[in-house]
Amino acid sequence: MNNATNKTWSNYRWVVCALLFAATTINYVDRQVLSLLKPVLEKEFNWSEIDYSNIVMAFSAAYALGYLVFGRVVDWVGTKMGYAISVFFWSIAAIGHAFVRSTVGFGFMRAFLGISEAGNFPTAIKATAEWFPKRERALAAGIFNSGTNIGAVVAPLLIPWILSAYGWQEAFIWTGLVGFVWLIFWFVFYEIPSRQKRLSPEEYKYIHSDEDEQQEEGKPIKWIKLLGFRQTWAFIMGKFFSDPVWWFLLFWLPSYFTEVYGVDFRKPNLQLAIIYTACTIGSIGGGYLSSWLIKKGWPVFKARKTSMLLFAISVMPIMTARFIDNIWGVVALMSLAVAAHQAWSANIFTTTSDMFPKKAVSSVVGIGGMAGSMGSFLFPLLVGHLLNHYKLLGNITTGYNILFLICGFAYLFAWLLMHWLAPRMERVKV
Repeated sequence: MNNATNKTWSNYRWVVCALLFAATTINYVDRQVLSLLKPVLEKEFNWSEIDYSNIVMAFSAAYALGYLVFGRVVDWVGTKMGYAISVFFWSIAAIGHAFVRSTVGFGFMRAFLGISEAGNFPTAIKATAEWFPKRERALAAGIFNSGTNIGAVVAPLLIPWILSAYGWQEAFIWTGLVGFVWLIFWFVFYEIPSRQKRLSPEEYKYIHSDEDEQQEEGKPIKWIKLLGFRQTWAFIMGKFFSDPVWWFLLFWLPSYFTEVYGVDFRKPNLQLAIIYTACTIGSIGGGYLSSWLIKKGWPVFKARKTSMLLFAISVMPIMTARFIDNIWGVVALMSLAVAAHQAWSANIFTTTSDMFPKKAVSSVVGIGGMAGSMGSFLFPLLVGHLLNHYKLLGNITTGYNILFLICGFAYLFAWLLMHWLAPRMERVKV
């Protein structure tokens, strides 16, 4: 690395974190447009709950495949090109929704969006491992992951305005175009640390200060070998049982508030804005907690496990939604649940770089992400049929209450499986 003739920036790793944050924000805005337009689109295209769940499943199945593909691709081509490929194609897919005129067409475009958006987290987690030492990774992951929450706050405020002023097609087009703007900044400001001329020698040394990672560069590790480690299965199980809860809340909360409380999503919505603002607090706070414990001298595995157990327990109050009649009380419960999920997410992703060498991080994230997406693919089968059944009986609230009960236990079950498979999160030797 040669910085002699180039002006360096202080703390350039946080510039990288800002780029990851922006991409994740755009990712979630593009993803949430459909759920916010569901009340309008289900009337225009005569969707049933099963139709909508099938469209969600098309996204989830493609997202699962995309995770596996991008996990491998990013380990081969690197973070810079891997992210660029993902953002370019998901932006095209987001815009493409505006031009379909059938339920099958929406299913196809959601699948296209899913497979291309799947590159976001494998690339971002690998970039975090490349740019941050262990003691800062959960915080960095929490910050960029909070982009999901900012996107989820912006979308309920922005999409209804575009819908009322221009129509649902423009909502897809405008949000999709933002990704192309981001690509300009990505190519101008991003490069891996060894090639980044704006990076000072002091910060480069700090980034690579973890002794157990200093000799870990090399060729990507084969999937079959990674599947032989209990640590891989710990991440797989953690994602498989927790991811479906987030997808359910992301795709069905707007419908829940409309059907149970009569909220009109043709207008900017305060309830969802509050809920997803809480996500930001959870994501950054959850990442900060384990990083703070590590800086206080806690072993890495103990800090991560303790933090994740706390977050798993914090989701459980969602089960009491059936006993609350006031919408703002339900908003409080949902806010706590999604904040806890994002805190959990910031830490579970970081466990991959805790347990695996950098050359394997994207592949492991891809494998685990695929497992989480498969869970998210299967769960809508239950969601769609359960809600459709109780809607026909004239009591859709019962269907949601059953689903909230399942969500409440999911994270604790996932944590127990992870602890059983990797009790001390030993680092893999390859």
